[in-house]
Amino acid sequence: MAICFLHLLLLPILLLSNLSPSTAQEKLSSFNISYSPWSPTLNRILVSTNSIFAAGFRPLPTNQNLYIFAIWYQNSSDKTIAWSLNGNSTVTSSSSLVISSSGTLELNDSTGKNLWQPTTVDNSPGAGLVLHGNGSLMFGNWDSFKYPTDTILPNQIINGTTLVSKNGKFMFVNSSKLIFNSSNYWDEHTFNILTSDGNITKTDDATPWLSADVGSSRLHRLTLDDDGNLRVYSLDPVLGSWKVVWQVIQELCTIHGTCGENYICMTSNGSNSTTYCVCPPGFRVRNTTAGEVCERAIPLRPRDSKFLRLDFVDFGDDNETQIQVSNFSSCKSGCVSNPSCLAFVFKFDGTETCIQLHRLIYGYWSPATENSMFLRVSDSDTSETNFTSMATKVNTICSTLISLPSPPKESNTTTRNIAILSTLFAFEFLIGFLSFWAFIKKYIKYRDMAQVLGLELLTTGGPKRYSHAELKTATNNFSNVIGHGGFGVVYKGELPDHRIVAVKCLKDVAGGEAEFWAEVTIIARMHHLNLVRMWGFCAEKGQRMLVYEYIPNGSLAHFLFHANRDEHEPGTGTGTGTGTETDTETGSVPVQPRPILDWNVRYRIAQGVARAIAYLHEECLEWVLHCDIKPENILLEDDFCPKVSDFGLSKLTKKEDKVSMSRIRGTRGYLAPEWVKMEPITAKADVYSFGMVLLEIVSGMRNYEFRRSSVDSEEWYFPRWAFEKVYKEMNVDDLLDGRIKHCYDSSVHFEIVDRMVKTAMWCLQDKAEMRPSMGKVTKMLEGTVEITEPAKPTIFYIGDDE
Repeated sequence: MAICFLHLLLLPILLLSNLSPSTAQEKLSSFNISYSPWSPTLNRILVSTNSIFAAGFRPLPTNQNLYIFAIWYQNSSDKTIAWSLNGNSTVTSSSSLVISSSGTLELNDSTGKNLWQPTTVDNSPGAGLVLHGNGSLMFGNWDSFKYPTDTILPNQIINGTTLVSKNGKFMFVNSSKLIFNSSNYWDEHTFNILTSDGNITKTDDATPWLSADVGSSRLHRLTLDDDGNLRVYSLDPVLGSWKVVWQVIQELCTIHGTCGENYICMTSNGSNSTTYCVCPPGFRVRNTTAGEVCERAIPLRPRDSKFLRLDFVDFGDDNETQIQVSNFSSCKSGCVSNPSCLAFVFKFDGTETCIQLHRLIYGYWSPATENSMFLRVSDSDTSETNFTSMATKVNTICSTLISLPSPPKESNTTTRNIAILSTLFAFEFLIGFLSFWAFIKKYIKYRDMAQVLGLELLTTGGPKRYSHAELKTATNNFSNVIGHGGFGVVYKGELPDHRIVAVKCLKDVAGGEAEFWAEVTIIARMHHLNLVRMWGFCAEKGQRMLVYEYIPNGSLAHFLFHANRDEHEPGTGTGTGTGTETDTETGSVPVQPRPILDWNVRYRIAQGVARAIAYLHEECLEWVLHCDIKPENILLEDDFCPKVSDFGLSKLTKKEDKVSMSRIRGTRGYLAPEWVKMEPITAKADVYSFGMVLLEIVSGMRNYEFRRSSVDSEEWYFPRWAFEKVYKEMNVDDLLDGRIKHCYDSSVHFEIVDRMVKTAMWCLQDKAEMRPSMGKVTKMLEGTVEITEPAKPTIFYIGDDE
């Protein structure tokens, strides 16, 4: 009797233990008619076969009673949505997703309208809604990949589709145009496919776009963001957070709609990551019920106006008129006589083109515009322009008025006349000589003032000028030394906004004055992912300092070369990246042990450095020679993204010019033959230095350490030996860094290593005209051009006897 009673007590417990908790989530591999209907209140999701994606009803963040049917990433921290059916038409808890008896998929809103459009039907037995491992949702012949919202997934065909940002303001149309309010602000190439390893192929160009982590196995997505930019994101599998690895528009201010009418879009501290809007001179900000608007401070009246010059300012090409005029005055008078003309742009490029603006929309500031705009304001407006370019200079004019006295009424003798004329000539010569001497002294004084003033007139968004006291506080009285170089000492510091910086204090200011101004003016114009960023400078009395972003991982040299090797190879230039220093100008003191770079990371570093040098040579407004490419001047961020530093030795000139320099610049071991032969220097000198760095990246050894004899011999010339291994012995293995040689897999790594070595062989040609341009070098590394066999590199002071 007692045993039966115990059984009765245990039976309910056993029954309850076999039931799933009410809060357990139901995961479906396929939604078919047996699970229909599916309401938002059911704790149910549809999961892909690889568990990366999930689909189901998602409540709105702003209203938990309204839902959308979406696909999202399971492993991301914020469950990022990749696709949604009804982003603009939410449903309530009373709505349901059903599969009708006729095989139709239906999700009705409150009015009874089926949101699943176009109508989707599958009459096959066991028809169901399936979420595949690539993120596509399929029901019969219907595929979500054909109807994207704001995101494209890897291997999803982009060509012919349209994306709309979540806020509905921006559209990506025909896979080639970015549009805001029917206004096109980007149209350069036609997208095709985003590959799983981060490549974006095009239908109109064989060269793909490459993301920063190209080749990695991380998840990627291409999304049209709410700011109007098209970006590729990479998912960190550990943190579950997304990182931007590529974006189609680098200057965010060129995106239409970033700022309202009359505003000018600016970038913060020279960075393109954040923007803000300012009113131009002659305008003011006024608060209205609809928000802040930028309007004229004093209304314009007919024939009552003047013009303020705004350098590097441009407005969108909507509502503008182009006319041909004979000169600047005609362009200005044409705008004055036209009541609808609010500003004009005159191009000083010989085309005599005059552009009249009738509406001030999509305005932005950028040195890349190469424009000077003249803004029309009222005559009574006392505003002064603060958009002044670096080209503004201080003009010194010394006026000397000398007049001859009237000749005497009578001339007694010829001798007297000659004496008077000689005296006047000597007096004029003396006055002219003294005036010229005074002018030279003033010119030297005001030339330095003009340089300083020119930098102070940098517009908002350029490098900031810091006082010596500010940098002294930021570096804790210059106590934390992180580097030494030919120019001086580098200190680590922290600015009031908590940015960590490296402060480069220059010594011998009088001797290095030209280099200081060269580095400031050059780096201030540079905007590239693989170039070190300069935040500001100090030019106070005898102090000259440069403030750079702090790169925590230091230089590439500390990762390539063994710590116990002798790196005391003196440089012949004046850069801070010589082998004798603790680190490069913006690096940090090396901490042992350093991780050993694998082959894929080395390949990405080589590509990044090549793109940076190609940018300096071919994409800047003026030709920039670095003159000191070497591992010490290549810095690595936390994710080993390379940044080229040290522009102190750079040479700035026009692209078609050759340069003759009075002294050798650079570091022994990386110098091109033309330096020693005293030939004109071109961009091919940097190509040679990069080729030597490529060999060091592969081999992990200094090029000058390879010389094992004190007697100069071509047999010990590193590039020649590498050529023999690649093209004669067909044995690339002997070139590899011994520390990771065991990780080398010929089936995986041979292509990238072979490409780096063969590209280096072309870069190291003795004659400059035989070397490729850096743009072609970049394509050779990417594998978009064929690499033929080059001539054997030779020591440039020893001829090839073969």
